[in-house]
Amino acid sequence: MSPDELEKVRAEIGKLMAESAKINAEARWYPFVTAAGVFAAALGLLKLLA
Repeated sequence: MSPDELEKVRAEIGKLMAESAKINAEARWYPFVTAAGVFAAALGLLKLLA
């Protein structure tokens, strides 16, 4: 491989690693956001019924 091709592959690897880190960060917070939404919906329903 030429140096230019190697640099292109390294750049692509860096891009994929950054995207993976972003997805992993979002996946870590998703259960908390979902639980908060369910909790808020339950509280809203209880307020309507009370």
